[in-house]
Amino acid sequence: MKKIAVIPARYSASRFPGKLMQQLGNKTVIRMTYDNVVATNLFDDVFVVTDSEIIYNEIISNHGKAIMSIKNHETGSDRIAEAVENIDCDIILNVQGDEPFVNYKALSDILSSFDGEIGKTVDVATLKESITKDEDINNSNFVKVVTDYNDFALYFSRSPIPFSREINFTPKYFRHIGIYAFRKDALLRFSKLTMRQNETAEKLEQLRYLEYGMKIKVIETESIGIGIDTPEDLEKAKIYLRSIAK
Repeated sequence: MKKIAVIPARYSASRFPGKLMQQLGNKTVIRMTYDNVVATNLFDDVFVVTDSEIIYNEIISNHGKAIMSIKNHETGSDRIAEAVENIDCDIILNVQGDEPFVNYKALSDILSSFDGEIGKTVDVATLKESITKDEDINNSNFVKVVTDYNDFALYFSRSPIPFSREINFTPKYFRHIGIYAFRKDALLRFSKLTMRQNETAEKLEQLRYLEYGMKIKVIETESIGIGIDTPEDLEKAKIYLRSIAK
């Protein structure tokens, strides 16, 4: 199977505009994300897809590959679908531009979801990590996911799920990590479907796949570092980067 990685990158993020061009160590956030994905050597090609000339020029000027979006899009998946429609590939891995600490193991694990007999039933694969702090479980910027016994997604939410009603039982909570791998045909199908209630309410594009009956495999992984949604996250990422550089 031919595998490519695509990094959707908007400049005007609602919670932290311009976050991808913030400095993290000696690189911008988007360049660190791109370089780390390329360094895994898991892909036949890696692209940044953006509607911003600033981000496009940042990647191109540093010898990377970037594609300018032609249309306005509601979601990163829609932007990727436009970019890859005429690219020869079987699996497209989507790394969010604000996840600069992606590593080989996490990406290798997600790609392995398409192997074997069960892998043939997978439309989309993604990652989760265990969270235990109440502040994380109740943080609406930390998307939670619940899965069935085969690790297929049942639901994603900004709310704490499952709801803990039984005082003598503490459920496990998992944060969804916004890295996806798609079969190309599933991604192109997604881009032609209309947004339904759950996606509209939660503003989570992965719910569109579930609402239309597609199957999302969710692989547990160890932490991949700090995702950057807010200025506070950026400061945490700088501390984390210094800690792993020692």
